Amino acid sequence: MMRLPRFDYRAPRTLAEAARVLAGEGPDAMLLAGGTDLLPNMKRRQQLPHTLVALRGIDELRQVRNGDGLRLGAGLTLAEIVRQPAVRERYLGLWQAAIQVATPQLRNMGTLGGNLCLDTRCTYYDQSYEWRRAIGFCLKREGETCWVAPASRLCLAVSSTDTAPALVALRARVHLVSAAGERTIDADALYRNDGIDYLTRRPDEILAGVHLSRPDGLKSSYWKLRRRGAFDFPVLSVAVAVWSGADGSVRDARIVLGAVSSRPLLCTSAGDCLRGTRLEDPALAQAADLAAKLAKPMDNTDFTLHWRKRVAREFVTCALREARGDDMREARQRYARHELG
Repeated sequence: MMRLPRFDYRAPRTLAEAARVLAGEGPDAMLLAGGTDLLPNMKRRQQLPHTLVALRGIDELRQVRNGDGLRLGAGLTLAEIVRQPAVRERYLGLWQAAIQVATPQLRNMGTLGGNLCLDTRCTYYDQSYEWRRAIGFCLKREGETCWVAPASRLCLAVSSTDTAPALVALRARVHLVSAAGERTIDADALYRNDGIDYLTRRPDEILAGVHLSRPDGLKSSYWKLRRRGAFDFPVLSVAVAVWSGADGSVRDARIVLGAVSSRPLLCTSAGDCLRGTRLEDPALAQAADLAAKLAKPMDNTDFTLHWRKRVAREFVTCALREARGDDMREARQRYARHELG
């Protein structure tokens, strides 16, 4: 049995109090929301915080506000996100991403903020302490070599969050709070392409919420590749968001790939080529080709990297067809191994 290491526990009741506690405890403290990622990592001695600052009892982090778009508290569980009618009706891609995270039990515990800040993953990193010690550890934790690419000076652990690609595609913004002040940034700006230092969120900051703009003319979709139809992390994900004008032509489009890099990968040229089109098949094929060229998966997750790269083209096409309005239920069940209600 893997046991948790010793740690101090703090349970603030307000966001301001949590920010003060986090600042006072210093860089050895970590935030605890649902704990579905952090606690297993602590058992494997991948992360060893001296203090855990629990966010579960802070009501401010679980609020939902309509108005100029939609504001979602980062403390909302993924199950609560799925149950929000406004999310399913107006931001379908986010709903599809949230409902495909893990299992119902884990969605009842895991939070939106926790999923956005999910630790990067790798075959050589997500192992027991004894297993990692036997190979001399790895660059991400205690070692000096990235076993995925031994000549690399950069950790190549992959971003495996489901909600981040969807929110980047939707042009969402995230709100960060610390004892020193507050700031709001684009969801895309929350990430770095570095398997170790993968977040731009400072250690003293709390991801408090997410803001989605008004969904005028918006259609979105999220597709996820994994071996099983539940539980597994993505080994490839595709999020698309398309904004159309009154005449049906595309005003703007964004395509984001997940699990092929240490951050969600925004395929700018692929989205740009769809502007002015009506998502005809030739335009979809061009966008899929451009997106697939950017996909450079490494051999550190499930399935072979060459096959995952080929599948990227197919999944981009499927996601765009779904955003266009095609009935993709049969293809989703066959390829993505998921039947969404």
